[in-house]
Amino acid sequence: MKLKKIGLVGGISWVSTMDYYQFINEGINRQLGGLQYAECMIYSLNFADIQEKTWENSYDLLLNACKNLQRSGAEAIVLCANTAHLFADRLEKEIQLPFIHIVTETAKKINSTGLTTVGLLGTIFTMEMDFYRKKLEHFGIQVLTPELKETREYVQQTVKEELGRGIVLQETKERYMDIVDDLLQRGAQGLILGCTEIPLLLNQTDFSIPVFDTTKIHSEAIVEYALSSYDQKQLL
Repeated sequence: MKLKKIGLVGGISWVSTMDYYQFINEGINRQLGGLQYAECMIYSLNFADIQEKTWENSYDLLLNACKNLQRSGAEAIVLCANTAHLFADRLEKEIQLPFIHIVTETAKKINSTGLTTVGLLGTIFTMEMDFYRKKLEHFGIQVLTPELKETREYVQQTVKEELGRGIVLQETKERYMDIVDDLLQRGAQGLILGCTEIPLLLNQTDFSIPVFDTTKIHSEAIVEYALSSYDQKQLL
């Protein structure tokens, strides 16, 4: 049996899309060895188009990307950004292909640790709109985000103007560490890096609590799906 073909909606941002491509191909190769790698297609959006339209009005851009991937033979769709999952359920219904959902996969990972309360850092849309929170709450997970609006706006600004451009600054990391410390004092038992750029700045080595890197968690689920048509005897 061949690998299932994965369609990746990337470019949101291109920096984290590179991580997806690396993690997926490394994951396939760990399982199959040799010169085996993922069979995938990337539709890389121009992030400036989304910024111009705003996330709330970008459904048509994402839909067009998904349709192009579907026409190219994709057997499942991946949105390579947490915020894009604002439209995931609607897109899946219209495209009628499986969507590997970043929040669902993250929730499963959190449940496997037994944690019930987690801090969430992401874009201001991910932190303030209910699409992300409700999905996690469905799995019995309580979500804490920075209390102050100005703090959430700071995270948004640095994700957009720094991390989304591949810029990593020490002073930004120090401020993020302070923000996380406040979440811990309010009862967070773990931390979701709920933006695929934030792992450029923070990772598990920075904390003693469990850190849930959504880019890696999502990539692991993509690898599992891509291999799902393989006979277990074919896996190393």
